[in-house]
Amino acid sequence: MIDKLELLLALAKERHFGRAAETCGVTQPTMSTSIKQLEEILGVMLVQRGSRFQGFTPEGERTLDWARRIVGDFRAMRQEINGLKDKLSGEIRIAAVPTVLGMVASLTTPFRARHPEVRFRIMSCTSADVLGLLENLEVDAGLTYIENEPIGRVRTIPLYNESYRLLTAPDAMFGDREQVTWQEVGQVPLCLLTPDMQNRRIIDRALRAAGNEVTPTLTSNSLLVLYTHVKTGRWASVMPAKLAETLGLADKVRSIPINDPVINYQIGLVIPQRDPMTPLIAALVQIAREVAPSLQA
Repeated sequence: MIDKLELLLALAKERHFGRAAETCGVTQPTMSTSIKQLEEILGVMLVQRGSRFQGFTPEGERTLDWARRIVGDFRAMRQEINGLKDKLSGEIRIAAVPTVLGMVASLTTPFRARHPEVRFRIMSCTSADVLGLLENLEVDAGLTYIENEPIGRVRTIPLYNESYRLLTAPDAMFGDREQVTWQEVGQVPLCLLTPDMQNRRIIDRALRAAGNEVTPTLTSNSLLVLYTHVKTGRWASVMPAKLAETLGLADKVRSIPINDPVINYQIGLVIPQRDPMTPLIAALVQIAREVAPSLQA
């Protein structure tokens, strides 16, 4: 049954029988047969079939909810039992919004010092994707905003408040200032993240509230692209203060606090709303709570 539910989850992720089968390391006939057997066991149709995958029936969608719960609990049980006989080991998959990538090492480094046999896989994605990957059991935890937009059924561990800086050249507009206002930031030619990023939506709201039109001269889903443009001295950007600190700004770039108003949004660790937690996630939560005071400093 667990194997069949795993295949169902893979189909929900790939939306294609062939790709789902390949992901799970089985043949497409095996995939199709397993889904049909699951339908026979439950006595309902789960998948809308045609010449290709067309989606799930209402019963299939509800079965997916149960599959995520059952498979998640099974993985947690297996991990806990293995942890009783061995040192903590395995892989933790973390999905993070781009603006927090600079602080991920603040979690992973002390974790690995305590549990050296644990591996990490870090993925950068939008806040919506963080929650989607978490719900579908494709990642174990997320790092994202926890109070700005709805985050669904997850457990949150607050880490720090994100505030904002204008990154610009010392000889550029407002480059010699000790602080700037959001109204002034709107006068600068900005390069910003793409609108699908929650950080960009936060900045847009702040600029509009100050009476500005949001018309960046360049957008990208990569912070590296933004930063390399700022380093030329011909561009400016708005980035979180903690990220600006992590970048280790050169003489060519200044990080200027933005006030009037001061805007803060809380960043935190998000994990599935499931008890008991797996040993790996319980250890990650412990580390997160230990390092949070230093991140807030």
